[in-house]
Order: sequence, then C-alpha cells, then structure tokens
Amino acid sequence: VQLQAFGGGLVQAGGSTRLSCLASASGRTFSSYGMGWFRQAPGKEREFVAAISWSGGDILYADSVKGRFTISRDNAKNTAYLQMSSLKPVDTSVYYCAESHYAAVGRTATGYAYWGQGTLVTVSS
Repeated sequence: VQLQAFGGGLVQAGGSTRLSCLASASGRTFSSYGMGWFRQAPGKEREFVAAISWSGGDILYADSVKGRFTISRDNAKNTAYLQMSSLKPVDTSVYYCAESHYAAVGRTATGYAYWGQGTLVTVSS
C-alpha cells in the first residue's frame, strides 16, 4: 500500500487548511481499514491526531485538536481527509496519514500498518 499525503504548506494562525491522503490500489481494500493522522513536530515524538474507522462510524481525536480538526473519508476515492481549522503555531508539524491493521482504529502508532511520507504544515503567528 502506498499512501500519499497532500495539502501541507504555510498557514496563518487562525486559518484553515485541508490535508488529503490518497491510498493506492494494492490488493488491500481501502474501505475495509481504518485510517489515522499523526503528527511530529521538530524535536518531539510522533503523536496521534485523529482516526476514523472503515465506515466512518467511529472517530477519535486528540484532546489538543478536538473541535478544531475534522477527519473524514471517501471510500469511493480511496482518500482520507483532515480538515484543520483555527490553526495555532503549536500545530506546526509534519503530518502523516496511516492505514490501520484493522477496520477499527486506535490512538497508538503500532496499530497502523502503512504510513504516508508526511506533509509539512507550518502555522505562522
């Protein structure tokens, strides 16, 4: 499975942007697996941001982004999204999308089988 993340860039504080994660066809059916977003700021460990189950019925958010970020997916397009609003400088990170081992999702990186290359989001103050 190859995951390609798009949509990073420079955003002003308080602004919005949307990340996309396209999964290539590989023998794994995208719609059967959960998807997650993680991020890693310079000098810090990778941290969980949001996750969505195979059907979209279960969604998880980190407390730090709850109410500001929205995760979604379009199974027909093999794509997951992360809509980011009310951005803060502390949101500056490389954002990674990941595909779960399972239909369900969790908050730990070990639960994810495949990872995208990451896309940098820089929030200026």
